[in-house]
Amino acid sequence: MIEAWAPLFIFGPPLAVGLLVWAGQRLSGRARRRAAFIAGFDYPSLLDKRLAQRRPSFAAEQRRSVFAGLAQWFEVCRLAGRRPVSMPSLAVDEAWHAFILFTRNYQAFCRQGLGRFLHHVPAEAMHTPTQGTTGIRRAWRLACRLEGIDPRKPDRLPLLFALDAALHLPDGFHYRLDCLAGGGPGGYCASHIGCSSGCGTGDSSDGGGDGGGDGGGGCGGD
Repeated sequence: MIEAWAPLFIFGPPLAVGLLVWAGQRLSGRARRRAAFIAGFDYPSLLDKRLAQRRPSFAAEQRRSVFAGLAQWFEVCRLAGRRPVSMPSLAVDEAWHAFILFTRNYQAFCRQGLGRFLHHVPAEAMHTPTQGTTGIRRAWRLACRLEGIDPRKPDRLPLLFALDAALHLPDGFHYRLDCLAGGGPGGYCASHIGCSSGCGTGDSSDGGGDGGGDGGGGCGGD
């Protein structure tokens, strides 16, 4: 079973390093400090036991991959600022929910990493396999940016969109690069999230705005 999870290992520590490198190149001052805090936070020490109880079938390596996905989610939310972002992974959503139960730790994390309290919203994929919500499209573009992927012509899925399928979660959200390219039915089409086939109007300018002060709001709205 461990061998089957080898591809997930690229989403562990190297992802945190990648976030730090990206932050050093693109951000400055407070934004860079917040990005570094999110990337370097020790999620397993606080959440590993809870996730293991929730998903006893996950090996330790698999849980670490989920925590890497959680770090990417928080960075996506930081970049999105107050604009709505939808959670594309059930596994990461469960880890996020477990984090929130540590109320003081989570509040302190949000203040230092995001500059505001990030409210939880339920995991959400797409309305249909070929119709992405605004929040999912924004999460897609920002996750792709963090991993150096062209969101319109992706050659792979970013971590947040790859995890549930890699973890074989039957109740998770499974994405494919292009559902029209063959390979059997099922899953959501990344090609439609990225608008390579056209997706109508919507917000296509996801700058790296650093969130405001503490208070309400959060990914997905109040």
